[in-house]
Amino acid sequence: MQAKAAAESLGITQRMLRHYENEGLMHVARNLNGYRHYSAADLRRAGRIRDFISTGFSTREIRAMSACLSDDGSGACEGGIEKLTQKLADIDRLRSELDARRAAVQDRLASLRRDLLSEAIL
Repeated sequence: MQAKAAAESLGITQRMLRHYENEGLMHVARNLNGYRHYSAADLRRAGRIRDFISTGFSTREIRAMSACLSDDGSGACEGGIEKLTQKLADIDRLRSELDARRAAVQDRLASLRRDLLSEAIL
């Protein structure tokens, strides 16, 4: 399958497919004319990469989990549970930090509104 059809089938852009390859996440065969040719295994790998990116993994993190991208064994990948558990902990930490920032902004906003209301009464 050529790049345009591959990208469309995955719901991503051709540029993203090239990015996966440039980052060393994929190695795609080329036809004699130099065009990339995506096999069914390539499409499954690209789909896994896309899914990891959509859940917050960086290309560096995904590269470290290359065993989770291949069809070899097609079951659980080595270290996959640990990596996903760590990502979940990172997301929870970020969420907690955002909740604290949100609360601080709400407090500041309430304070400013009180100040404006008291100035208007005077």
